[in-house]
Amino acid sequence: MNPKKLSNAELLDRVKALAASERAATSALVSHLAELDQRRLYLAEGCSSLFTYCTQVLHLSEHAAYGRIEAARAARRFPIVLEKLEDGSVNLTTVTLLAAFLTTENHQRILGAASHKSRRQVEEILAHLRPQPPIPASVRRLPTPRSSEVSAEHAPATRSEPGSPMVTPAPPIAAPPPQSRPVVCAQAPQRYKVQFTATAATVEKLRRAQALLRHQIPDGDPAAIFDLALTALLQNLAKRKLAATDRPRESRGTASGSRHIPAAVKRTVWSRDGGRCAFVSQSGRQCTEVGFLEFHHVTPYAAGGEASVENIQLRCRVHNGHEADLYLGLQGAREKRAVYSVVRRRVVTRTRSRPSGQRPARRSRSSRRRRSGRTAAAPDEATTFDIS
Repeated sequence: MNPKKLSNAELLDRVKALAASERAATSALVSHLAELDQRRLYLAEGCSSLFTYCTQVLHLSEHAAYGRIEAARAARRFPIVLEKLEDGSVNLTTVTLLAAFLTTENHQRILGAASHKSRRQVEEILAHLRPQPPIPASVRRLPTPRSSEVSAEHAPATRSEPGSPMVTPAPPIAAPPPQSRPVVCAQAPQRYKVQFTATAATVEKLRRAQALLRHQIPDGDPAAIFDLALTALLQNLAKRKLAATDRPRESRGTASGSRHIPAAVKRTVWSRDGGRCAFVSQSGRQCTEVGFLEFHHVTPYAAGGEASVENIQLRCRVHNGHEADLYLGLQGAREKRAVYSVVRRRVVTRTRSRPSGQRPARRSRSSRRRRSGRTAAAPDEATTFDIS
């Protein structure tokens, strides 16, 4: 059936049915691979291992073959794995991570604890099963990448034919340095390994902080220093973006028709919505996003919605745009965003063209008071509030 001909509701139902069929097919394949492995039928097919059979005969990718083989061998020991794969409570990644730690005594408990968990959450379960000792702190310089080619400066000139001009080879393109991905993984209960690549400037800041904090952190432990730095950063972000303060002043309210959201409203809305997107689907599922959050008018500002606690909720950027699409219609939302994009580009251009060190002229108090009642041209998504 052509998915383009389906209605929204039909498409959603169809995708769910297909996903259920895929889980059932995966469970069946894992079950059959377990029996094939038990009988070692891959040998008669000219393959030295089940992995070779899966990749060369079944044409599975290496990653897909590895996951299915691990699940098949776990299912041979614990048939409940097949049931959980079919109903979707665990997936191949979860089974692969847990397979080596499942025993007759604990497999039901561990598989139950891992149901519908993400990879990171499963790794935290493993950290309880196999706690690792703390990793000693270290700061080391990465090696400078070298090109395997001879540089043009030292490469000998060549002559293709007698009498032809000398030709100097073009300089080789140095291989880019390997990209080291940040690592955050659980090592033991309440303990994580954090690894990333820092610039020389960041390392210099770390060393200065170690020197200044010797009376407080004598061993200069980077983990303790980063914890202090992140605590201070979060306090600063909360004050700047959430209007958080230990001594809130009494709100003077907002002028009728103003788009400004008072600090008291921001604090209350953030606390009430738990710092996550408050969008709830018709089926009752709430969005789990905690990044790129924005303050959203439930009754749109264009329809007279006020910046009150009752009318302001947190939305992630995508759901804020989705609700704008629903209210304005797709075409209207596109036009609105296009206008806002032009306005923002002009503002950025004016800011960049301002001479270095020059600040905009300060408006008088009466001018600021007159402008406070005006409406802004930017849509809801312009009030950006993101934690990423």
